[in-house]
Amino acid sequence: MRFDLPRNVILPVDAVDVRLDPGPHPFALDNAEAIAENWQREISANPALFDGTVVLLSQLAWRDNSLVGRCHAVNYSTFMLWRKRRENSGAEHAYAHAMLVAGDNALVAIRMGPHTVNAGRVYFAAGSFEPIDFRDGLVDVDFNMIREVREETGLDLSIAERGHRYHALSTNSGTVIFRRYHEPAPADEIARRISAFVAAETDPEIEGPVIIRHAADLPDGLSAHMKPLIEWHFAGKG
Repeated sequence: MRFDLPRNVILPVDAVDVRLDPGPHPFALDNAEAIAENWQREISANPALFDGTVVLLSQLAWRDNSLVGRCHAVNYSTFMLWRKRRENSGAEHAYAHAMLVAGDNALVAIRMGPHTVNAGRVYFAAGSFEPIDFRDGLVDVDFNMIREVREETGLDLSIAERGHRYHALSTNSGTVIFRRYHEPAPADEIARRISAFVAAETDPEIEGPVIIRHAADLPDGLSAHMKPLIEWHFAGKG
């Protein structure tokens, strides 16, 4: 098994068994010099970048409605080079989306801030898995979702009603694992809370909230993977 899962189709996922390998990722070992050179170019263009720790997959498969895989901690600089050399790299990226569903069934996404790598892009509040998101070596997807939403929007989804299962969409650019989180307030009220949080932040990661009210309500800057997720939600799937 390396990467063995259907692409470009939304998959039901009852369990995520992705484990953190303590060893280095082969991509990091094989490209150390190129990683350092590329990072210098990246921070010259955007000094706000931080070389923290994220994870890259070395294996991922879908079996019996479960995602099973292995990942390794890497520096963000390694991830940045991988984004440019992902084809045949032996590495892939997975990330999680808390699909925030308001009481009026609208979706509440966010637009990334101008100093970020994905400046201006619209998707659900999210971030790459980090070592903190693992419990005894096993990824805790909901912990990641709740943590990232809190950090970016100020919302606490820890007691929100959750969809009964995950779903996943795997494309050539990565695999998104997502789950509905229901907030009883209408979308406009949720957006007001997020905007107030952003206004109070010294260095906010996001520009602000984006409300999506129906399947054809596709905002400028929408990330490519979001369209099928939006259509899936408003079709009443899951």
